Amino acid sequence: MKKLIYTISIVLIACTAFSQDLTDALRYSNYHISGTARSAAMGNAFGALGGDFTSLSINPAGAAVYRSGEFTFTPSIGNTNIDGTYLGNKSNDSKYNVNINNIGYVTTIPTGDNSESGLVSLSFGLGFNRLGSFSMNSIAEGANATHSLLKYFTDNVNNPVINSNDMDPYYERLAYDTYLLNYDDKNKEYFNDITDNGYGQSQRKTTEQSGYINEYLVSFAANFNHKLYVGATVGIHDVIFKENADLYEWDAKDNIPYFNNFNFGTYLKTTGTGYNIKVGVIYKPTENLRLGIAFHSPTFYKFNDVYDSNMKSSITYLSDGATENYSAQPDKQGVYDYEIQTPFKTILSGAYIFGKSGLISVDYEIVDYSTAKLSNGSDGYDYVDENKAINNAYKTVGNLHIGGEYRVNNNFSLRAGYENYPSAYKANFQDKKNPNSDTSYSTVSGGFGFKQGNVFFDTTLKHIMSDEYLKLYPGSIDMAKYATTQNEVIFTLGYRF
Repeated sequence: MKKLIYTISIVLIACTAFSQDLTDALRYSNYHISGTARSAAMGNAFGALGGDFTSLSINPAGAAVYRSGEFTFTPSIGNTNIDGTYLGNKSNDSKYNVNINNIGYVTTIPTGDNSESGLVSLSFGLGFNRLGSFSMNSIAEGANATHSLLKYFTDNVNNPVINSNDMDPYYERLAYDTYLLNYDDKNKEYFNDITDNGYGQSQRKTTEQSGYINEYLVSFAANFNHKLYVGATVGIHDVIFKENADLYEWDAKDNIPYFNNFNFGTYLKTTGTGYNIKVGVIYKPTENLRLGIAFHSPTFYKFNDVYDSNMKSSITYLSDGATENYSAQPDKQGVYDYEIQTPFKTILSGAYIFGKSGLISVDYEIVDYSTAKLSNGSDGYDYVDENKAINNAYKTVGNLHIGGEYRVNNNFSLRAGYENYPSAYKANFQDKKNPNSDTSYSTVSGGFGFKQGNVFFDTTLKHIMSDEYLKLYPGSIDMAKYATTQNEVIFTLGYRF
């Protein structure tokens, strides 16, 4: 694969680069499940509880806990708000989203009349849970920059390995065709006016993302003596990720000769499918205590990227004071295929049932993100350097889920939950402190459930908090901090039969 980024050291960037790296590996490995409203309200801590369709994506033994059949449908509506802080300036953008988080069907088949020993029942589940959403808008803007995307382009084309006939058509060639990147015949090198005049320009990056990871699943489970539950799930993943981004640099102070402004726009659409296998066990040593363990195989993804870019510039010539506007784009969109293998996951779970009045449940997920791998580029690229970077940048983490439920009466229950996903990044990367090593993703949630006869209705309010540091463009020496808050209202309508 002809690399469009020439060194792994520029990773953790906000703008989309059209080559695959550790950012892609983490994006498709770090799941934040959003299934039924009941599960979301209880922090998705269902590894030892079961009896909820979301549990089939956590611990498939949970399907065996069902005593009857069930159908669930879960829509949601939410708002994602992002504060972007860059060069001491704070900007804000937000986006509303309407999603379907879950559709599930479970049926339970008794093995005999009123059987309460041996193999009591078999369960079968079919449906989908949402494992992640990429939908968000962001903006970061600042003044008095001390670097530029044009600096990155200039360094690349002046690299002795690269010549003018080998400019990347999605990057440097666009700057050359819009007169932002020029050639000095005397010194035999390329230059740009921003760098030559000491910077000081303003910069703004706007990004619009959309997409999701959905898991379509088939689960089988067995109930032995109402004490031991075992199950397996085959998960098929459907992935869509879209990003439109625009980097705008302009000479707000009018201190840079010739240069007025430029826009560099990028487009990326990634589609993919993957599959994994989950197995799990739930054991009840007493009527009140439940213990669970589940193992998730890596998800084996095949992805296709379609990408494009464009550039616009405004130049004022000192000789006659005329201002010219230029634009350029590649002859065609780029297309590339590759594969990603996500990490293996282990989930340890425990729950305690307080008679008929309530329960508390805890799940602890162990994931080694450094084991994610990229492979099989469509032109034979092997990703050796990228996989080394993944191994050096990421670490093993423990994701925590805690949930509780209180049954007010036979028809009404109150619920609450908490989730915490520590940073997957090691403290240092390439001998430098990684600011993302101190970031995290956490949720607090609360809701209620109401049932009448065979029909039940659950609703949840979920508040999500996360932050991360990203570069606005390749090679940038400054990072923007993005602080994200998301509020989501989730509804589940279900029927038991």
